Amino acid sequence: MELKEFGLNDVVEMKKPHPCGTNRWKIIRLGMDIRIKCEGCGHSVLIPRREFSRKMKKILSKHEE
Repeated sequence: MELKEFGLNDVVEMKKPHPCGTNRWKIIRLGMDIRIKCEGCGHSVLIPRREFSRKMKKILSKHEE
């Protein structure tokens, strides 16, 4: 399995789209759990890091500091 490098404020694509129709999520919290926010409707979800790594498809844009 490939190692996926992601950071705070990165925009990622998940394997399944959100019910609102968008598939762009912004990472707003990192830790044991990761909170992601839907770019379409603004709904946020808290999921375990292992589950997030499994469900993430790719990084769409990296946040620059």
